[in-house]
Amino acid sequence: MPPPPGPFRPGFWRSPIRGPWLTSVFGLVLLIGIPVLFVTGALSYAAYNPDLSPLNDQTPDKGILGFYLFDWPTHPYWLYRLIQGVHVTLGVVLVPVLLAKLWSVIPKLFEWLPVRTVAHGLERLSLVMLVGGVIFEFATGILNIQLYYVFPGSFYRLHFYGAWVFIAAFVVHVCLKFGRMTSALRSRGLATVLRTDLAHTRPEPPDPDGLVATSPDAPSMTRRGALAMVGAGSLVLLVVTAGQSIGGRLRATALLAPHNRNPGSGPSAFQINKSAAAVGVTPALVGPDWRLEVHGHGPALVLTREQLLAMRQHAAALPIACVEGWSTADQHWSGLRLADLAALAGLPDAGSVLVESVQPPGAFTKVVLRGNQIHNPRSLLALRVNGADLSLDHGYPARVIVPANPGVNNTKWVGRLTFRR
Repeated sequence: MPPPPGPFRPGFWRSPIRGPWLTSVFGLVLLIGIPVLFVTGALSYAAYNPDLSPLNDQTPDKGILGFYLFDWPTHPYWLYRLIQGVHVTLGVVLVPVLLAKLWSVIPKLFEWLPVRTVAHGLERLSLVMLVGGVIFEFATGILNIQLYYVFPGSFYRLHFYGAWVFIAAFVVHVCLKFGRMTSALRSRGLATVLRTDLAHTRPEPPDPDGLVATSPDAPSMTRRGALAMVGAGSLVLLVVTAGQSIGGRLRATALLAPHNRNPGSGPSAFQINKSAAAVGVTPALVGPDWRLEVHGHGPALVLTREQLLAMRQHAAALPIACVEGWSTADQHWSGLRLADLAALAGLPDAGSVLVESVQPPGAFTKVVLRGNQIHNPRSLLALRVNGADLSLDHGYPARVIVPANPGVNNTKWVGRLTFRR
């Protein structure tokens, strides 16, 4: 069957620099970057302790896909900040490489006939899953870090299952194409390409995959120009993204950060995810009538904030790191150790604690923490930060702060702690 007119005809694609070598260079970068993205994303998912309690599990039907889950550690205290910072920053930085790779193989997407044999059909199916999966994962991830929630469901479920579909197709694709990629990379040296000017830019020899144009136009860009353009795009995205995770003076360069880069001055001048007003926490919920309920072995304890402040206070310097990739510098928190509250509740060896917020019902108003998180000496029910009382937006009258814990699990406006064996 002759191909229909338009992009299905080989002569439609006329770029003289498109070919196996350029495709393989972009593919090599993605071959390194995508596994790092997948591993850091999987670790980020494990940090939520989804196998600890249904309250923590945003993917209750994950089945065997949660085979690797483990007790999330509290050391080093900056672990989650590093993992999620790498995950988000690398994902953004790889966008130009991904777009260049898709441009370099676009003739394959319009190959005619679409399916010629069973083996060819399976390869085409893996290609559809690969391209669809990578676009879906990058698009949902970028929308999430920009706090633009237009998903037809939970971001966590969509991104989690999409990641497994994509990585399966990615592994199949690498197995099928790794040999061709290595031979293409050996066909010409990078130094030679970087020395080749526009006048000496030539198409590659015809290839069995049909990436090389059959009727190429005269070159308007060299291969080194294409590499420089993609590299410059990635560098710009690194500069305007990484500061939200690294902090310090670089925070001012984080133009793509979803939260204010300059939150003002004073002890409470550091980033927040959601304000009290945004989640419906009013002064009435945390006013003079607020009480902390502590449940465990025996009768429940009901404590005022003044009684909590009268107890022995402890301090810890910890950041807040969020799934969107932003994080704060270490803030100086003070309050009661969760381990001391567990002992006060009659369960000094508590294996978990249910933390409940007074905010109206919604996502992440409750969380369960593990025993190792309770007994870390830096894990606090914080009452003050940087020498001042917590502000309302930062969780007044009391919030949880735990080393290496995702920010959303450091529950604010705590109203009840239920310790369990």
